[in-house]
Amino acid sequence: MKYAIVTGDSRGLGEAVASKFMEKDIHVIGLSRTYNDNLKNKADNNKVTYSHIRCDLNDSDDLTQGIDKVMYLAFQNNVEMVYLVNNAGVIDPIETVGRLESSLVNKHLQINVAAPILFMNRLLKEADEQKVKAGIINVTSGAAEKTIHGWSVYSSGKAAINQFTATCAMEQEKAGKEHFVIAFSPGVVDTDMQGEIRASEESAFADVNKFKKLKEEGQLRSPDTVAEVLLNVISKEKTIENGKVYKLYDLIDKS
Repeated sequence: MKYAIVTGDSRGLGEAVASKFMEKDIHVIGLSRTYNDNLKNKADNNKVTYSHIRCDLNDSDDLTQGIDKVMYLAFQNNVEMVYLVNNAGVIDPIETVGRLESSLVNKHLQINVAAPILFMNRLLKEADEQKVKAGIINVTSGAAEKTIHGWSVYSSGKAAINQFTATCAMEQEKAGKEHFVIAFSPGVVDTDMQGEIRASEESAFADVNKFKKLKEEGQLRSPDTVAEVLLNVISKEKTIENGKVYKLYDLIDKS
């Protein structure tokens, strides 16, 4: 029996990834603020289970309790593999340095950086104790490697996740563990986050018109397409390069 923990499963890429896991007979545990009826129906149709934990990742106490509940559900009898997809994230604040709101910065770092780190920390602890293999996928962004006007917080957070991924993977290999830890950069996906980006003021985000053009010209990939590429990567466990940032643009024609 295999389980997949997917944060931010209520919509967008998280929903698509959870759905793809179900198609591969993998039970899903979703964590978000909103229950997803579509995933419950998908699970029933594929004869797998779908459990959902309502959780606000920005609330430290709620996050701690959410992690406890997820781990309890994931590590049941006869479990051979547990995947964790740290997908939940926010884009705000999109603003230049000197005009950032402290509350939005703190919220951003809690959701985009602290929550994934804490999930990984607990999952690997439980996996080692239960002698279960773990596979961790952190959703990142090409912004981690670029200097983008107005995206100082987002880019920095994703860069932190990339480095945490690489360090964690190195530690697992040195310890002789079989777990894999990778990051996945999905490119521009047609999700609500892209809508938030396009709604930015040009004074806060100088490249906003480029993102509007991507939408107008139909250059945004669907969450379903991106999720299929990710599942293809992790289905080939023997070839996974631990600690690597897998980029959709390098994979889309190879999947």
